Amino acid sequence: MAKIYYDRDADLGVLKDKTIAIIGYGNQGQAQANNLRDSGCKVIIGSIRDASYDQAVRDGFEVYDIPEAAKRGDIVHMLIPDEYQAEVYQRDIAQHMTRGKALCFSHGFNIHFKQIVPPSDVDVIMIAPKGPGAIVRRMYLEGFGVPGLLAVQQDATGQAKQIALALAKGVGLTRAGVIETTFKEEVETDLFGEQVVLCGGVSELIKAGFETLVEAGYQPEIAYFECLNELKLIVDLIYERGMEGMWAAVSNTAEYGGRTRGPRLIDPHVRETMHKILADIQSGAFAEEWIKESKSGCPNLKRMREEAKTHLIERVGRELRKLAGIEK
Repeated sequence: MAKIYYDRDADLGVLKDKTIAIIGYGNQGQAQANNLRDSGCKVIIGSIRDASYDQAVRDGFEVYDIPEAAKRGDIVHMLIPDEYQAEVYQRDIAQHMTRGKALCFSHGFNIHFKQIVPPSDVDVIMIAPKGPGAIVRRMYLEGFGVPGLLAVQQDATGQAKQIALALAKGVGLTRAGVIETTFKEEVETDLFGEQVVLCGGVSELIKAGFETLVEAGYQPEIAYFECLNELKLIVDLIYERGMEGMWAAVSNTAEYGGRTRGPRLIDPHVRETMHKILADIQSGAFAEEWIKESKSGCPNLKRMREEAKTHLIERVGRELRKLAGIEK
């Protein structure tokens, strides 16, 4: 069984005399920094001179260039995008990771795939909210929190887990529950979920269903509603009630059709492909591919973005969302 920690298991007093340097003030950085400050922690921001730097200043934080923030911080919490972390760490942070400090992440990519190799005399920890920054902040302000993950990669001080738990409590994660994991498990399951289900799998399934109906002569607008728009309703049901709760809420016709045809779609061939994708993640092949792509300026990613913009489902979707008042 998974080990889950709650507020009673964490002591914010562990952070009493520590300065937390949040590196990056984007989606997660802004949310976690504000939550930690509201929890009574001393928080400073390290940022490049951009709009996020100005926003952090407006929000009342002490804001520094990244090297200075890393120097001042007892806990350095990396919340810039994965593809920039290794370069920024080597250039601006590594020389300031002195004995007894803690290096914290919300995603273990760069540690697990050894793009960042911290010195042996610092703690290396992770607190990972299972939700976007805006939700992390909103739930905190509402008196609750999103669940999260916690991991210790390196315990140099003997207090790494206590520090991680305190940070999780400060962000509000222990209000909902924090599951103990490892950097390896967090990274590999996160990448797999994104690629096979949450982002890659769902988007390709939607597009394939849409194209199938349109190619069969049905109106694109009808295909959009059936294959994309209504998905939110189903996902909401699954989120609120679980899979069986969703089946109980739809019609008997929908349930029978879904239960009998779903396995024909997600057949052994699809499952075999899932195993191959997982193997690429576990071996580091995907990480190597993504690192190479990002270092070369993301040419393939940019090309795919441009191609996707012209797809019929995007053109039809924009018009229907405008009509519904969802998109301006």
